[in-house]
Amino acid sequence: MTIQDTIQALENGQFDSCLQTLYACHSESELKPYRKRFLKAVSAFRDNFGDCEDIALFSTPGRTELGGNHTDHQGGHVLAGSVNADIIAVAARRQSGRIRLQSEGMPLDDVDLSDFSPQDDEINTSAALLRGIASKFTEMGYPVTGFDAYTTSDILRGSGLSSSAAFEVLAGTICSAFFADSAVTPVQIAQIGQYAENVYFGKPCGLMDQMACAVGGVIAIDFKDETPVITGTELNLEQLGYALCIIDSNADHAELTSAYAAIPAEMQNIAKMFGKERLSEVPEAEFISHFSGLRHTCGDRAVLRAMHFYTDDKRVPLQLQALQNQDFDAYLKLVRASGDSSFRYLQNVSTYENSEKQEIIIALAVCEEFLGGRGAVRIHGGGFAGTVQAYVPLDILKTFKMQTESVLGVDRCHVLKIRNAGSTQLHTA
Repeated sequence: MTIQDTIQALENGQFDSCLQTLYACHSESELKPYRKRFLKAVSAFRDNFGDCEDIALFSTPGRTELGGNHTDHQGGHVLAGSVNADIIAVAARRQSGRIRLQSEGMPLDDVDLSDFSPQDDEINTSAALLRGIASKFTEMGYPVTGFDAYTTSDILRGSGLSSSAAFEVLAGTICSAFFADSAVTPVQIAQIGQYAENVYFGKPCGLMDQMACAVGGVIAIDFKDETPVITGTELNLEQLGYALCIIDSNADHAELTSAYAAIPAEMQNIAKMFGKERLSEVPEAEFISHFSGLRHTCGDRAVLRAMHFYTDDKRVPLQLQALQNQDFDAYLKLVRASGDSSFRYLQNVSTYENSEKQEIIIALAVCEEFLGGRGAVRIHGGGFAGTVQAYVPLDILKTFKMQTESVLGVDRCHVLKIRNAGSTQLHTA
């Protein structure tokens, strides 16, 4: 569709059906902001790249971890859900041999596709991700000839909603649509994003974030084998009388790399004592039988973190079963247990290097106080800084948000919805 045709289609409601699916909204008042957002993005695309004959609209959700804290990198189980916060793109296919991507408020990424080798000066940049994704598509037999794109995101940075994974999956979805007739599966797109982040961006990430963003909905993922096994289920929190809140602790992420890296390293050290690479390859009974020796060799914290892996890994299938059986009380009980294990055994709620600064623990305490024994709250994502996740009964949601923000600061409590669609090219009805 041309830019003008796309604008008219948005204004006339021809994308409304797709928007309703993506954002779990139905009324005119709910739909209007999303139409306006895409209209603004189309105008920004034209301002940056000029008029063109054919553009396409894309949306990739952020994700929230529902179960399995730091279990994916050990080949374990994770429960994750895509959310209605997303990154959107207006894009046009080109034959220029370049990817030009303008993210709102950021410098232009201009990637020359004549060289697919990783570039040292692009490490830790979005340009590295674009080059790596284009390289992998070309290697798979789908030559990327170039595209222009304008993107804007309402996925909060540092929120644990995986803005970087959403960006990777979005770029992969654009490449699949433009150069592979949308034949590349969501799982493949997730794997391509992980490849780009590992090899080009320079971060040894797992695959959970990309999988949740690409596939969408609530999914349980088993990472034991090279090809993850995915099981989907339903979770309509509104019908259950709950809201999902992500609460920003306002903790500083700076200089936390070593704290994050220590978790998989210590778990792997335990596995290596059994000649294995990941804890999922070591039977729990065998781990327990060598408990004393492992404490001496690897240290108490590593042993405690391994204990967390085994217990939280077992919780994920139980959470899935509880959702499938529509037993939300059992599900919330497991959420609380996961949060307790993360606090006590995984120990990713604080580095404890500065006893006066324990923002995550304060956020957890504040949420527990204002929930008054109802719902559930747990650490969200990697930990140490960032956010906590709370299931809040709808009848106290307004009060809960007001109370938590009175302590933690304005706009620290974000109410989200589970989104039932993964990374998507928008189509008219």
